[in-house]
Amino acid sequence: MSWTKRIAVLAGALAVAASVLVGIGSAVGQAVPSNTSLPSISGSAKDGSLLTGSHGSWTGSPTSFAYAWERCDNAGGSCAPISGATSKQYTLTTADVNHRLRVDVTATNSSGSGTASSRVTNTVQATGQAPKNTSAPTISGTPKENSVLTVNMGGWSGTNPITFTYQWQRCDATGGNCANIVGATNTTYTATAADVANVVRVNVTAANSKGSTLATSQETGIVAPATSGSGHAISISQVSLPNRLIIDNVKFAPTVLTTRAPVVARFHVSDTRGFSIQGALVYALGLPYGWTRNSPEVVTDSTGWATITMSPTASMPLRNGALVIFVRARKPGDNLLAGVSTRRLVQVSIR
Repeated sequence: MSWTKRIAVLAGALAVAASVLVGIGSAVGQAVPSNTSLPSISGSAKDGSLLTGSHGSWTGSPTSFAYAWERCDNAGGSCAPISGATSKQYTLTTADVNHRLRVDVTATNSSGSGTASSRVTNTVQATGQAPKNTSAPTISGTPKENSVLTVNMGGWSGTNPITFTYQWQRCDATGGNCANIVGATNTTYTATAADVANVVRVNVTAANSKGSTLATSQETGIVAPATSGSGHAISISQVSLPNRLIIDNVKFAPTVLTTRAPVVARFHVSDTRGFSIQGALVYALGLPYGWTRNSPEVVTDSTGWATITMSPTASMPLRNGALVIFVRARKPGDNLLAGVSTRRLVQVSIR
C-alpha cells in the first residue's frame, strides 16, 4: 500500500475516533462544579456592619450560586445556620457579637452542585453606645398651683435612635421623700393643690438598642398656692431672696381704743409667693414714742400669725385720733433692715 493510501486510512480512523469521543462526552454530560478558590467575606466584623460574600472560583461553569450564613463560636467552631440569612449580604446583629461568621456557597450547573465554605471572620465586636446624659434635664415655668411646668430633656449622647420617657415626681419641701405622680408622664405637668408647699422634679429615661439611662432634673422651687393666704404655711427657713416677707393682714382687739387698756394686735406674715410663714420674728412699736410700752419680738405660729399685746401709757391721749404702729417682720439671723425683711405702718383708732 502506498504512503498516500496509508495516510488516507489513518485520517479516516482519527475522524471515527473523534466522533466516538464527542458521542461519549454528550452521553456523560458536564462535570459537577468544583471549588478552586474558597469563597470570601468582605466588610467589618462589627455589630451593625454589612458583610458581603464572594463565591470564589469554580470549575464546571456554574450557572448559579446560593449562600448560607453561619454563626460560629469565638474559636471559629460549632458553626450553625443563621435563620433567614441566605442572601449574598448579611447585616451583623447584637446576637453575633463575640462570635465569628462564615458563609457557605453552593455552585450549581446542569450536572449538579458543589459546596464550599469561606474562612471565618474575625470576632464580631460590639459597636454603638447606650445613652449618656451630658447635661441635666431642666424644668421651666412658675412653680405655682394651676401653672404649667415643662421639662427639657437635657443633653444626651449615644447611638441613635434614642427614645425618651418622662415621670414627674413630688418631693417634700427639702427635696426628699420623692414619689411618682400617677399619670404624670408627659413633657408638661400642671401643678395641683397637692403640690403646694412641696417641690417637683422629673425623671427622664433615654433608651436605645444598647440600653437605657435615667437622669433627674433639679427640683423646682416650692410650689406656691394659687391665691395668697390660702392657709398653706411653710417655715421661714424656706424663704430667701428674691422672695420677700409681707405683712398682709392686721387685726386689733378692741378695734377702737376708748381706754388705756391693753391692746391685742395680731399680724399675719406671708411671702411674695403667697405662703403663710411660720417662725418669722415680728416686732411692733407704737407711735408717737411713749404712747405704748415696748413689747418683745414674737414668733409667728403655724398659720403665720403673731400676737402682740401692747400696753398704752398715760401719755396716750383719749381723744379722736389714732395710735400708729410700726411693724417689722424678719427672718432670724438676717440683718434687721435687709434680707427678706419687711416693714409696714398700721393704725388703730382712738376715741
